[in-house]
Amino acid sequence: VQLQASGGGLVQAGGSLRLSCVASGRTFGAYGMGWFRQATGKEREFVASIWLSGGGTYYADSVKGRFTISRDNAKNTLYLQMDSLKPEDTAVYYCAASFLYGTDRRRPVDFGSWGQGTLVTVSS
Repeated sequence: VQLQASGGGLVQAGGSLRLSCVASGRTFGAYGMGWFRQATGKEREFVASIWLSGGGTYYADSVKGRFTISRDNAKNTLYLQMDSLKPEDTAVYYCAASFLYGTDRRRPVDFGSWGQGTLVTVSS
């Protein structure tokens, strides 16, 4: 599956952005989709995921209550609505697809396909 992320940009603290990720190819045969982020000098970290089995959604504690992950199967698109943004949310955000059965996977190694990343910068 090929993933194309977009929607990043510069926003002031407290503002909102919505990221999109369009999937093509062997699309939503994936069991789960997720968003990860990587700040400069840091490791890639889990942000949120959504799973085919039960449609469950999972969030990192740092974004819970502020970010919302969703998917539109008709459009083969994954979204991440980010509200109440903080400077520490600044990072390159990646969408990813997992072909491993199960739910609530949070390790990057469990996701086999990745988008190219979109930069989110939150100014204070």
